[in-house]
Amino acid sequence: MSLKGIKLGFAMTGSFCTFEKAFKAAEELVKAGAEVYPIMSFNAAGISSRFGTAQEHLDRLKEICGRDVIRTIEDAEPIGPKKMFDLLAVAPCTSNTIAKLVNGITDTPVTMAVKSHIRNSRPVVIAISTNDALAASGRNIGQLQNYRNYYFVPYRQDNYAGKPYSAVADLTKLKSTVELALEGRQIQPITLTPEAPK
Repeated sequence: MSLKGIKLGFAMTGSFCTFEKAFKAAEELVKAGAEVYPIMSFNAAGISSRFGTAQEHLDRLKEICGRDVIRTIEDAEPIGPKKMFDLLAVAPCTSNTIAKLVNGITDTPVTMAVKSHIRNSRPVVIAISTNDALAASGRNIGQLQNYRNYYFVPYRQDNYAGKPYSAVADLTKLKSTVELALEGRQIQPITLTPEAPK
C-alpha cells in the first residue's frame, strides 16, 4: 500500500536500545510516500546513552523526516486543533508513556501529541518496548489495547531466559500496522512467537 499523501506523526520515547530499528521504520514510512513529522519525548531528545548521543538522535530523525523535531509540549499542543496528522505512531513506546496515556497524564511532548491528536478520533499506533510488559505494566498495556482508536504493532518477548517479563514490538511490522490502522483495523496476530533465548 502506498502512503502517498498521508500525514503521519512519528513519536519516539526513551527506549534507546530500539532507536536504530525505529529509525529504519521511519525511513520505510517515508519511502512509502508518507509525510512524516518527528516528535520526541524530553528523555528521548535529551539523554545520551551507549546507543548514541541525544544530538545524534535528533539529527538522525530530522534527516529522515526532513523536518525539525517537535520536542516541547507547546509545539505538540496544536496537533489536534490543526488536525495535523492522519495517524500518529509512538515507536518506541515505553511502559512509562503507556501508563500516562492510560491515566490521561500529559507531561511530555509525546503524551501531549497523543492527547491532542486523539481528540479527533484519529488512529494512534503503539509500538511497545518495556522490560516489565508481563509484570507491572501488563495491566496498562491490556487496558490501552481496549481503548478506541489505539492500534498495536505486534510484539513478542525478546529474551524470555534473561528478561522473562520484557516485550518489544517488531518494528518491521510498523508500516503494515499503520496501513491497517488507517482503515480502522488491528493487525493480527498482536503477540508473536518469542525470540530464542540469548
